[in-house]
Order: sequence, then structure tokens, then C-alpha cells
Amino acid sequence: MQNFTAVTKFILVGLTSRQELQLIFFVVFLLVYMITLLGNIGMIILISISPQLQSPMYFFLSHLSFVDVWFSSNVTPKMLENLLSETKTISYVGCLVQCYFFIALVLVEVYILAVMALDRYMAICKPLLYGSKMSRTVCVRLISVPYVYGFSVSLICTLWTYCLYFCGNFEINHFYCADPPLIKIACGGVHIKEYTMIVIAGINFTYSLSVVLTSYTLIVVAVLRMRSADGSRKAFSTCGSHLTAVTMFYGTLIFMYLRQPTGDSLEQGKMVAVFYTTVIPMLNPMIYSLRNKDVKEAVGKAIIKAKLGQ
Repeated sequence: MQNFTAVTKFILVGLTSRQELQLIFFVVFLLVYMITLLGNIGMIILISISPQLQSPMYFFLSHLSFVDVWFSSNVTPKMLENLLSETKTISYVGCLVQCYFFIALVLVEVYILAVMALDRYMAICKPLLYGSKMSRTVCVRLISVPYVYGFSVSLICTLWTYCLYFCGNFEINHFYCADPPLIKIACGGVHIKEYTMIVIAGINFTYSLSVVLTSYTLIVVAVLRMRSADGSRKAFSTCGSHLTAVTMFYGTLIFMYLRQPTGDSLEQGKMVAVFYTTVIPMLNPMIYSLRNKDVKEAVGKAIIKAKLGQ
């Protein structure tokens, strides 16, 4: 335990050690981060001020944008700092805090995506009951569960991370503190942490994804029974954006966390992690707005209102 208690900081290897690439990466990821903040915060504001976006679907979407802002902000600022720094370190406490919020926000997001799938099922398959079954009170309760559950489970996972101890190698082969690279350099407490990481990730991804798949299976069956071609087209169009977001997020996380950490998997994992920590939070507002007629109309009205206000 002496080596473990002696740990005060870790060195983050980052994406590359080449100086010329670090400056390019800094500019690119700073731009991506700014677009992420503007897109998601803009989506939250738009939903809050637009009367036509007060349905449960947009209520859940605003929370997805809220989580994406914090998800990206948990990783990107430190990554940008280290791209311009020679030391590239993170404190031991800072590492645990980053791990805690990362796991919590991942769990919150996967279950928000599951709740959104359930909402689409109710809207398409049970339209007459939708207003009563998805009331504001029900929506608040549904969205509260992912937050409470995610942050509670993450606390347990972070305590297991705290139980890892190290024997002189404090170099994390990643651009943020993540469980797989930490497990790779630890010399004690590894087996329980590795086992629990895979089990918790497997259970939560499987359960939340099963909700999504079951909801969409029932939606497909209901849509195929529709006699109206316009009704079928509208139903699929409202689901297309959500399915795209689900596919990107679940695909990258399963690739990252449902494998044993090895040298090759960590290098591949860094590239995948760039996608789900920076690119996906940036793309989500675009996915939900570019293919959504209601959001486009709300944006147009907000612009007109702003111009008239001047």
C-alpha cells in the first residue's frame, strides 16, 4: 500500500508526442469543443423558449444536450491544456474525479437514450395514451432515474479504482483518466477492478440497449401495419435521428469497455475515445436538428424574433 499512497500524479501520454501534430490537434479540438458547447447550449435554449418544442421528446433531448456539454467538458479542457504543456500531468485526485464524472455521464447518457426510445414507442404505438402516460410528472421521474443511478453506480466504480495501487509506473497511455489504461499500469487490485468494469459495463449496456431494441422492434411492427404511407414516413423520420445517435454512442463504448485492456486495444481505444468524447457530443445537435422539421421551424422563428427585437 505504500506505493499506492505515494501516488500524487499521473502522466498522460496523450494522442501523440510529435510537437507539430500537437499544435494541429489543439486547434482542431478547440474548434470542435467550441462547436459542441454552442450547439448543445443552443439546443437547450431553443427548446426552452420554443412553444412547439415542449413535447416529451424535446424535454429528453434537452437533457441529452446538457449531458453532452458536461461529458465533453470533463475531458476536452484537460486534453487541450496538455497539448500545449510539456509536463502533461494530472493529479491523483483529479484523475479519480475525471473517472467518476466520466462513468457517471456515460451511464446517464445510455439511459437517456433508452428513455428516448421508450418515448418514441409510446408516441407511435400508443398515440391515444401518449398525453396521459407521458405527462410532465412522468417525464421528470423518468429523467431523474438515469441521473441518480448513474452517479450512484459511478461512485462504487470509482472506489474500486481507488483500490488500485501502482509500483512506479505512473504513465497513462491515454489523453484522459480512463479505467482500461489505469488497469494496464496498476500492479494490485487489478482483477477485481477489471472484472467489475466488464460486468457493470456489460449489464448496463445490455439492459439499456435491450430497451432500445425492444422499443424499435415494436415501432417497426406498428409502422408496417400502418395503411398511410405518409404516417409511416413520418414515424420513421422521427426515429432516424435517435437511431443514428444510439448506433454511434453504443458502438464506440462497446468497443472500448467490453474487452480486456491490452497494448493494442489501448491504442485503438484512444482513437475511438476521441470519437465519443469530442465528435459525438458535437454531432448530436446537428443530427437532431438537420433532420427535424420542428427544430428547423423553431430556429427560423427564433431568428425572426431576434431580428424584430432589434
